[in-house]
Formats: sequence, structure tokens, C-alpha cells
Amino acid sequence: MRTLILGGVRSGKSRQAVEIAGTHPVTLIVTGAARDEEMAARIEAHRRSRPPEWRVIEEPIRLAAALRRSAAPTEVVIVDCLTLWLSNLLCAGDAQALARESADLLETLPRFAGDCVLVSNDVGCGIVPVNALARRFADEAGTLHQRLAAVCDRVIWMVAGLPVTIKPGVS
Repeated sequence: MRTLILGGVRSGKSRQAVEIAGTHPVTLIVTGAARDEEMAARIEAHRRSRPPEWRVIEEPIRLAAALRRSAAPTEVVIVDCLTLWLSNLLCAGDAQALARESADLLETLPRFAGDCVLVSNDVGCGIVPVNALARRFADEAGTLHQRLAAVCDRVIWMVAGLPVTIKPGVS
């Protein structure tokens, strides 16, 4: 089962991913990097909140490759989060990175062995951003989410800590 969890900041997306994983063995692929003190504090809070037996892979760019290395039929792989991954790609200094890595992810997911839960911030519900990079980020996130929703079995939108199932999937 491939699940996409969307929602705003602090909407309960990561908690929902943990609930979906249940008692299965988990590999967590994290995409964030501690580039400042505030982000370091966020990452540390996430570290403290997750079970110590989880295997953690830090991968800011080559997400599909990390997924292929992590696939196991009896495990759940959680990716947290796609919008940080998207930011990393947009700022990578490689004009082709976003197209290349997104295509690789979209090719990898349908053949993924095991359960995969993708966490991402829904950024399209607010005002139109003021600068070109922020507008591109919102556009790219929206396009990525649509393409992922098409290949995922289940899509959940988190609102105020409550899961709203958009695409139910079959377990």
C-alpha cells in the first residue's frame, strides 16, 4: 500500500504516518537538513518522538534510490517529508535535479515492495506567494502531489489533527 499524507504545518501528518505503520518494522527516510538552529531543534524534536528501533536514513536529494534500497515486503517505509525534499531539489544548483528525481520517484513507487507512507505539506491553500521562488515551489508541490496521488493507493488529508480520507485504497 502506498499512502500519501498531505496537510498543513502541525496538522498531524507525521503522527498519522506513525499510526499507519503500527507495530510493523519501520524505515524512516528523512529529507530535512539542519541548516539553522530552528531547523536543528525541529529535527531533534522528531528524533525524540520516534521509536528507537526505527532504522533512519537521511537522504535530502536521491529519494527514489533510498526507497529502492529500503524496500522490504514486511516493513513500512515512511518518507518525511516531500516538501523539504522539494526545497532541497530547487536549491541544489542543478537545473535538472527536480525533473530527474521526481521522475525517478514516480517510476519507483508503483513497483515498490512493501508499504510506503509519504508525508508532505499542502502549501496550495494559502495566498499566492510574493516572490518567484516561492511561487515556483507552490506550483511544483501542487504538481508533485497530483502526480503522487495518481500512483498512490490511498491519500489522506490532515486537518486539525484529524485524517480525512481523499482516496481510500484497499488494504
